[in-house]
Amino acid sequence: MFEPNRTPVVVRATDPILHNGVCMTLRSRDDVWLVDGETADPGMVALLVTDRLDEAMTQLLSALHHQGFTRIVLIAGEVDDNEILSAIEHGVCAVARRSEAGADVLVRLIKAAAAGEGALPPDLLGRLLHRVSRLQRQVLQPRGLHLGGMSSRETEVLKLVASGFSTQEIADQLCYSQRTVKSILHDVTNRFQLRNRSHAVAYALREGLI
Repeated sequence: MFEPNRTPVVVRATDPILHNGVCMTLRSRDDVWLVDGETADPGMVALLVTDRLDEAMTQLLSALHHQGFTRIVLIAGEVDDNEILSAIEHGVCAVARRSEAGADVLVRLIKAAAAGEGALPPDLLGRLLHRVSRLQRQVLQPRGLHLGGMSSRETEVLKLVASGFSTQEIADQLCYSQRTVKSILHDVTNRFQLRNRSHAVAYALREGLI
């Protein structure tokens, strides 16, 4: 049984010295609870410690991701932008450099991950945001696309659906045929696995697309 005021966390590392060092640091804290790897649950926080995101750590990340872990904290000696993107794709939500990861930082990141929040070093976050902005500006916008995966005309149609317009009224307003409007709505509901046009509107509103 875990105490409700302690956050359970399982520690994994490619190097036993790194693993033991982090475990010793966390055992001194009464706000986290170290869990044995064999009894870990995918709903818990997984704390990974490594020098670099090498093949062994990438395989470990991939294994945890496939087991259902989504609250993964990565502590690495060195990280670059491409490695961070790869780590995020494998479920990592918080990152810190080993040189900055004292006990307080480790606990803060574990609690942030447990709460479904994310954290990155400020310099990495700034560069990633710049890359996302450049992707939107140079790649997606010229093709009429957005980061959310919807095109400009798809969001236009959904905005009108959200305003209560019928298929015919939407077709008239956008100078489309009714068939085109229906095709657009069909494509959106299929691509995002939505049930109907109302579900599509709710999804787009929730994701900030319209």
